[in-house]
Parts: sequence; C-alpha cells; structure tokens
Amino acid sequence: MKTVAVSIVTPDGPVYESEVEMVSTKSLTGDLGILPGHVPMVAPLAIGSVRLKKGKEVELVAVSGGFLEVKPDKVTILAQSAERADDIDIERAIRAKKRAEERLRQQAQSNIDFKRAELALRRALNRISVAQQNK
Repeated sequence: MKTVAVSIVTPDGPVYESEVEMVSTKSLTGDLGILPGHVPMVAPLAIGSVRLKKGKEVELVAVSGGFLEVKPDKVTILAQSAERADDIDIERAIRAKKRAEERLRQQAQSNIDFKRAELALRRALNRISVAQQNK
C-alpha cells in the first residue's frame, strides 16, 4: 500500500517521524483525512489528536494547535506542543485539568484570564482523551 512521510515537530524538537498510510486530524475548519498523493495544502490545527494509520496499527499524537502542511509525498505538522499517546503522563494531565477547572470557577471572583484557563482545560482534556484511547 502507498504511504506518505509524516513529521510532527514542536519548538522542542521532533516528536514523530514515519511513513503512514493515512493521517487524520482536526483543523480549525473541520476534520481532515490525508492519503498519499493528497493535493498540497496548509491548514491551522485545532487542539486535538492526530491519528496515524499504518497497516492495522493506529498511533495517536495529542497536539495543541499549530499548522499542517501537506505535499503529495509528505505531511508536516508544526505544533505548539505534541505528545505521543504512550508518552502522556495521565496523572499530570488530570492535575492540569483540575487546575484549569479551578481557575475557571474562580474567574467570576477575580481577574483570571478566562481564555487562557479555557485553553489549558482543552489541552488537558485532549491529552487525557488521547492517552485513554491508546489503551
């Protein structure tokens, strides 16, 4: 079966490099499915998971926004942060979720940056979801 090279990179360095049969992810405008030979495009990514299908295996990577560049033979994801499902510390993600929820509850009582707390909550929920889907 045909494959496409995939590279997921963050400011801290590469997170994933491999050949896959299909890439599925969520852009700010909707879900994307990319197969080898896909038309070139660039899309901003939403907080979500990247599903990488290779044979019968599916690997998941949690991303916190960024950009996706598609060329017919290569997919590059430049993410603000990214973690492979196996690398996610679920206990740390749960603690981050609780902190973000607490900040949102306190928002009405103080000058907490609501958008920042909301994004932190979405990132934590995404990491928990990706880690749990991987089990």
